[in-house]
Amino acid sequence: MTNALNTFLETNDTILADGATGTNLFNMGLQSGDAPELWNVDSPEKIKALYQGSVDAGSDLFLTNTFGGTSARLKLHDAQNRVAELNRVGAELGREVADKAGRPVIVAGSVGPTGEIMEPIGSLSHAGAVEMFHEQAEALKAGGADVLWLETISAPEEFRAAAEAFALADMPWCGTMSFDTAGRTMMGVTSADLAQLVETLPNPPVAFGANCGTGASDILRTVLGFVAQGTERPVISKGNAGIPKYVNGHIHYDGTPELMGQYAAMARDSGATIIGGCCGTMPAHLRKMREALDTTSCGSRPTLDQITEALGPFSSASDGTEGADVPERRARRRRRA
Repeated sequence: MTNALNTFLETNDTILADGATGTNLFNMGLQSGDAPELWNVDSPEKIKALYQGSVDAGSDLFLTNTFGGTSARLKLHDAQNRVAELNRVGAELGREVADKAGRPVIVAGSVGPTGEIMEPIGSLSHAGAVEMFHEQAEALKAGGADVLWLETISAPEEFRAAAEAFALADMPWCGTMSFDTAGRTMMGVTSADLAQLVETLPNPPVAFGANCGTGASDILRTVLGFVAQGTERPVISKGNAGIPKYVNGHIHYDGTPELMGQYAAMARDSGATIIGGCCGTMPAHLRKMREALDTTSCGSRPTLDQITEALGPFSSASDGTEGADVPERRARRRRRA
């Protein structure tokens, strides 16, 4: 399937994605508990500023402000009947910013988890999940998104449902899970599991990988886990800017722009092709990431000891893939804050 992302991948070894959505919007005045997606209509200039911040920092790809855009998530804000509007406008604002960039910039339609548990553990059926994801996908397509971007998924069942929905919308897509529980997702998926899962899908993603999680070191260990499976698909690494800490009643991420620059280069060396930030990642971080990718040559694949030496200790001794053909896994326990 020919699409803007594939075209970019054909001519670029590395793609810099964007940073945080929530962190940046909170700095613009979004209150805890508010639905960011409502700002697509209520405060469009702020959403364009969010997108513009990534573009100005050098990102080649940014995600739309539609993470919670399914009817299940919007229902929490009595906006379940506004799926088409909020997602379409979120993509349209992105299209406007990207088209004025003066260089190729990819608009990725963000699709987050439904927030519900799927059968047989929960009550959400496969058909119900497909319907929700399809509704959102069609709206993002109508708004001009180049590619759909499934993120922060924990369950393989939800990943499969989204893939089916995106096929119905006839849209290319990327997909990431969040490995935040000793190298596994909340539902127990390992990096090896995801690398194998994507190859079983009738409509596989253009690229796959990890986002969020527990820090830069951990996500690079996960990237090494993907690469160890021999995948030929582009791998995504979208890690948090350090570790969240409470300071004066607010959450702050301790990753400096310089650390995120190191992370970006090491993510590339570990095997990631699409590299960005997640929670806590601001334009200042992205600028250092852009600089690192542009000014350093690709190096050898880092060892786990080299990762922890540069970026800090892992949050757990294991990433759940013991016994697989992966690099030696010696981890240092996280120091107490």
